[in-house]
Amino acid sequence: MRFDATGKVSLDHIYTQPDPRTYFSVLRPLGYCVPQLAKPYFTKLIKEYGESQQVAEPKVLDIGCSYGINAALLKYDATMDELYARYSDGGDRQALLARDRELSRSRRPVRGIRIVGLDTSSSALSYALEAGFLDDAVNADLEENEPTPQQRAQFAGTDLVISTGCLGYVTERTLTRVVRAQGGRLPWMAHFVLRMFPFDPVEHALGGLGYRTVRVEEVFKQRRFASPEEQSLVLDRLAAAGVDARGLEAEGWLYAQLYLSRPTTTTGPHDPNREQN
Repeated sequence: MRFDATGKVSLDHIYTQPDPRTYFSVLRPLGYCVPQLAKPYFTKLIKEYGESQQVAEPKVLDIGCSYGINAALLKYDATMDELYARYSDGGDRQALLARDRELSRSRRPVRGIRIVGLDTSSSALSYALEAGFLDDAVNADLEENEPTPQQRAQFAGTDLVISTGCLGYVTERTLTRVVRAQGGRLPWMAHFVLRMFPFDPVEHALGGLGYRTVRVEEVFKQRRFASPEEQSLVLDRLAAAGVDARGLEAEGWLYAQLYLSRPTTTTGPHDPNREQN
């Protein structure tokens, strides 16, 4: 079992397959569930944004979207349990795609949203697009590179930016580059971030762009530890960061917290000044 520099087990291979079967077969025994727990928060935020800004079809950018999991949950009211079952039935890539296209055709979207996915995995993005989960996809590493003119055009007009677990690997560099592609507009943001990763650098960078960030007090299960060694490495990292793991990571699960970032000033209908209660 290999571990990355953060102490977590390396699961890079599950994001680069031609279809989601490996992703779900590896994560299912670990009880990976944060997209399901994030769903009602994202749904509420999208609804609030649409109503307060009078936007009928908000444009959502999902950072680290992989195979379009959040998109399937938000657009077609799928559940993680449904997706786990869906991709454990066998079949080749074309059969899975045909079934997923039928899902996206047969289920009327539960709300008017457009979801753009950003990821470094071209194979995951390709599947999510072909399946009909994503409306557009950006294959880029914004940690290393500025967006191209084409990518900036794809980012333009983003109303909300969301993520479920990629921050910590993705940093403020990516978020800053996404915001700077908006031509002065400041999309709302909602990020579920593992407690092992400090959010201070991101909050500071967003503050410099005109955001105020609020941390939701509740904590959210992400997945079980893959091994006692992974748990030990993560607990060491948490202790070094001064994070109390008692009753949480010490009991066998990775936990995330939700950070909501909104503009501090209002300059127009897409640039709200509404704080989270």
